Amino acid sequence: MSFYQQETFVLMTLDPVHIGTGGMRLGRVDNSIVREPGVRLPKIPGTSLSGAIRQYAAYRYESLRCAGAGQENKEKKQEGHCRDAKCPVCYTFGYLKGQEGGQSGTVNIGDARILLFPVHSLTGPVWVTSPGILREFGVTGDDPGEQVRLPQSLGRHSHLNLGWLMLEAGQAFDWPDAIQVAPAEIRERAVLISDKLFSQVVNSNLEVRTSVSIDPDTGAASEGKLFTYEAIPRATLLWMDVVEDEFRRDPQNPGNSPWPVSQAKSGKPFPNGETWTSPLSVIKAGLGLAEYLGIGGMGTRGFGRVRWLSEEASQ
Repeated sequence: MSFYQQETFVLMTLDPVHIGTGGMRLGRVDNSIVREPGVRLPKIPGTSLSGAIRQYAAYRYESLRCAGAGQENKEKKQEGHCRDAKCPVCYTFGYLKGQEGGQSGTVNIGDARILLFPVHSLTGPVWVTSPGILREFGVTGDDPGEQVRLPQSLGRHSHLNLGWLMLEAGQAFDWPDAIQVAPAEIRERAVLISDKLFSQVVNSNLEVRTSVSIDPDTGAASEGKLFTYEAIPRATLLWMDVVEDEFRRDPQNPGNSPWPVSQAKSGKPFPNGETWTSPLSVIKAGLGLAEYLGIGGMGTRGFGRVRWLSEEASQ
């Protein structure tokens, strides 16, 4: 009998985040970012999150050979995944076993989707969301139509601009009590707009940067090497669902799971007092390093750091 549980993680970008589509494209920028088909909203794909979290979990649990694809290469003296049943990384994310196949992981990491998006206004920065976004997150919200709903903390304004767009202010909007994980300074400046306007506002206010290649002989910009790229801006709040599918555990006999484990395969305790109490605890251990090591491209240019917000962190 299968055992599963779902947990929702709220993330905040500390730097701009660039998850590219690969290669140059004609359009507003040369290097565009991944978007959700249909609604065209930027996101961080679950594949990007899973790869980074696995790598960082391998750091935390001192099991670097279990990071990445794990393909064994004798010529380069690369070892494959350890495939140990007591390895937190292999058990949680799965592993490859050459021609003999492998083992599926015990977690499903979903895409990180935008929950609150920062936009400049004449009253200062505000964070925009929509009824459809809140509904997917599990909170109900009324459609404001062609208006914008402001929180009481912003006072009463007849109109509010969101970048280039000016909207008439409607009824007051109070941030739902069910979502207290967001920092108070963001909740107090959250505004609600319609779903059809949300995508337009987000895509019009993405961060766009310009870079050039430097000629090592002259120290100046190389001719024809200027390019632009876009990113999800700093202070954006996103959310993702992680499902722990513990198919190897029998709820009637929980003793058949290898965890909890408090020491590495070498017999030494995990660094920093890490323990392995469930596959979800491995996800949390790896995700904690994304605040320092980042996710996505352009990491050497100040991009990528993402903080996992918890109830404790918001208090």
